[in-house]
Amino acid sequence: MKNIIYVIVFVQLFLCSCSDDFIDLAPLSQTNVKNFYATSDDIEIAVNGAYSALQLGGSYKVSLAEVPEIRSDNSWLSWMQGDADSENIIEFQIQVNNPIIAGMWTDAYKGILRCNVVLDRIDQVELESNLKNRYIGEVKFLRALTYFNLVRLFGDVPLVLKELKSVEESYEYGRKPVSDVYEQIHKDLKDAEEFLPLSYLNENIGRATKGAAKALRGKVYLTQKNYEEAKVKLKEVIDLGVYDLLPDYASLWDLSNENSIESIFEVQFKKGGNGIGSSYANRFPPKFSGPYTVKVGTTDGHNCPTQDMEDEYESGDLRKDISMATGYTNGAGEWVPDKWVLKFMDVPFVARDSDNNWPVIRYADVLLMYAEVLNELGYVADGEAFDLLNEIRNRAGLGAKTSNNPDVNLRIASQEEFRMAIEHERRVELAFENHRFFDLVRTGRFVDVMSKFYPVQDYQILFPIPQTQIDINPDKIWQNPGYIR
Repeated sequence: MKNIIYVIVFVQLFLCSCSDDFIDLAPLSQTNVKNFYATSDDIEIAVNGAYSALQLGGSYKVSLAEVPEIRSDNSWLSWMQGDADSENIIEFQIQVNNPIIAGMWTDAYKGILRCNVVLDRIDQVELESNLKNRYIGEVKFLRALTYFNLVRLFGDVPLVLKELKSVEESYEYGRKPVSDVYEQIHKDLKDAEEFLPLSYLNENIGRATKGAAKALRGKVYLTQKNYEEAKVKLKEVIDLGVYDLLPDYASLWDLSNENSIESIFEVQFKKGGNGIGSSYANRFPPKFSGPYTVKVGTTDGHNCPTQDMEDEYESGDLRKDISMATGYTNGAGEWVPDKWVLKFMDVPFVARDSDNNWPVIRYADVLLMYAEVLNELGYVADGEAFDLLNEIRNRAGLGAKTSNNPDVNLRIASQEEFRMAIEHERRVELAFENHRFFDLVRTGRFVDVMSKFYPVQDYQILFPIPQTQIDINPDKIWQNPGYIR
């Protein structure tokens, strides 16, 4: 998979918008594509292009690796001078013309376009049936993932399921109810489950798999509070026998262990000056800390751990010093106290060009989701949910939690206490991996938790619709409640 992502430069040539202003649904230029999609290789390039949309700045290269985290109590910007757009997101003063949010919307629909192009054109190419179905499964998984992110961030969104060939055609699409979007997500993931293989070999490692489709569908059901269906899908992932926890939490962040047995789906990046490297090694260390934290390029001070995040770790939790640092030593040998994320460090080829993949779903996430589902279906003292929770804790060097533990800090005596134990464990296990914001929203605790830091209101669970999209199509695109121009 590291090899196939070199097609991005080619893909960009035919992903042109017909209008500089109207780019949210990214209609194709027919001039660029009229002679394409004739061979199996063409379809493979197009599928790879759908994957490459996950590497865009509005997706996992930047925004989806930072914005949900800084919107939670996990992280913030250690240096906000000159970065008002990020500061407004952190402080819940976000404006409808925020370019970061606009980029998240636009790049999501670029990815959806690429998926739709494959689905609309694959039948015109002669392909072996298993390969054709696999390609369909891959892009349906990617489309489902993208819509899942969109619907959680923005609520009702346009549901575009075919290739758009003109600006005029784009105007037909307005916001669809959340329920309709989730229905389509499940349809896509159901097909992906059917068509995708359990695993890949060699250069195809890193593509979407059957387990990834099942895990994502379980997460979607959990988000919808459909616990019975979530239980089924998450248990299916466990029963596949494909995944396991790595014995050592630190090894998760060793670049040699990318796409490991614990990885269910991660966004692939590759350094080397080709524009497909990740940016985290430069974006996450404190401002002005290079070369003391990263040897190549400057540093931005983004996604820096909060004091509240540091305090969340229990004494003896091995994950803390693996996940974050509390400062660095400068060139004068002085200790500079400034927290920063350690999980995604590498020596870049050039600035913002590193090898670190982004973990979208890993097995520990599945185990914790399954424990949460079991508890929601009925608290059982020291039952299976406890076993799953403690499997994660044991790897971190922590003691097991039980229903009658004499240590009050290790005691879980009710369903509500187990909910809070899961919330804590997900926070420290998955810290800085883009889960905390969505977890708080899913459990209905977002406003209560974040109100300790900022005057948060219910409407701020969703982001504003980019004002440019409303201005272009005001009859069918409207603003989320609470946001004004």
